[in-house]
Amino acid sequence: MLKREITMAKKSKIAHWKKKKKFKVREYNRCHLTGRARGYMRKFGISRIKFRELALEGKIPGVTKASW
Repeated sequence: MLKREITMAKKSKIAHWKKKKKFKVREYNRCHLTGRARGYMRKFGISRIKFRELALEGKIPGVTKASW
């Protein structure tokens, strides 16, 4: 799904993130597509940047650009 190649460090970070944590308190939300921790949209499970890209491409049903 990702067009660009993921670096080895990024793969390691994602693999580490997917492992079950010893303590539930230490879990935090990450984008399912990029692994980004900041700008996470809980309802969609992705970061704001990926959300914008997918919404503009029309890949998220029911989401339109606001205009008033």
